Amino acid sequence: MNWNCILERVAETHSTNDDLLARWRLGSLIDPVARIARNQTNGKGRAGRSWVAKPEDSLCFSLAYPFKRSPAELSGLSLVTGLAVITGLSEVLNLTKSELYTNGVRLKWPNDLLLKQKKFGGILIEGGQRKAEENTWMIIGIGLNLRNATKFESELKGQENKKVAALNELPLGAEQLPEVDFLWLKLIESLEKYLRKFDVEGFSSFLEEWQGWDAYVGENVCISGIGKNPIEGIAIGVDTNGALLIQQNNKVVSILAGDVSLRGQS
Repeated sequence: MNWNCILERVAETHSTNDDLLARWRLGSLIDPVARIARNQTNGKGRAGRSWVAKPEDSLCFSLAYPFKRSPAELSGLSLVTGLAVITGLSEVLNLTKSELYTNGVRLKWPNDLLLKQKKFGGILIEGGQRKAEENTWMIIGIGLNLRNATKFESELKGQENKKVAALNELPLGAEQLPEVDFLWLKLIESLEKYLRKFDVEGFSSFLEEWQGWDAYVGENVCISGIGKNPIEGIAIGVDTNGALLIQQNNKVVSILAGDVSLRGQS
């Protein structure tokens, strides 16, 4: 690793995102920090949901990263993070991106990683800019299911559409899943490459790459958000800002809000 990123490993914490957010609020972040916990007792998902993780079967970590862009210029960050995770997984699992795609790996707008339409990973991004002249610090939380997907599903019984997958369902051949630390470090390396480019060029330079992994393009979908009526239509991809585009009869609706869910409709 050739960039100045502080690596922190802890046995247990409530939430690695919360740990780094507390430092950001205090103004104590200087260099990028990647923090991994073997066990998160209060892991967070998007829109206030909890993130179910198990010490032996999960990888959960957060990365605090300083952007020169303002918060308003960081739209599409969760999509770029998903691309970085796929690239890192390709390298560490010794599977080409074509092989990952053939075996059902996809990205679901705005922050889920899927395997054969089942969720195996999620992304949570928090943070902001304390003062106009300062960097924008974003805390990027990533959780991946490594194995034993059925255990995760049992924890989520009663929750609608909670179909779960894990990385060990990929055709790894004689290879086993790598050690968690090795996987973590490779993902951090991939994130640094993608985030550095994103900070300079924005989301538009990643548009074509993301469209290639889009799980729902061309599908009838329903978008539901807090305090909003559901929006139905056909998903036709994303725009140069990372906003989801929905075709409704003769108009296209652009959705940029991060607290929405996307579900395929039969």
